[in-house]
Amino acid sequence: MEALFLRIAAALGFSAVALGAFAAHGLKSRLSPEFLAIFEVGVRYQFYHALALLALSLAPAALWQSRLTPAAGWAWIVGVLIFSGSLYLLALTDTRWLGAITPIGGVAFLAGWLLLFLAAGQLSAR
Repeated sequence: MEALFLRIAAALGFSAVALGAFAAHGLKSRLSPEFLAIFEVGVRYQFYHALALLALSLAPAALWQSRLTPAAGWAWIVGVLIFSGSLYLLALTDTRWLGAITPIGGVAFLAGWLLLFLAAGQLSAR
């Protein structure tokens, strides 16, 4: 699981940098400042969670004994897909209803952090 999360973290980090550069250079003249800011929030949260997934993939083996640890990683991945993905689509298409699903991704991010907290609690209880 750790190797898979490391690869996904690398892919998310790579694509966050690429999307950020695309926004800064390719979209700056095409999107309104409001939509550019929305796109950039998606990039920022994608990058935060790519780094979180990277750290998780390098976590001590003892942490991986908890079933909550991989659940945290999957929650972050789902969060990136829903939160950042909906913001990218909203900014590029002005499809406003996408803003209604963005919080679902935010809840997935929160769930991932909570799951990591609980997994760490199990680690310290040993």
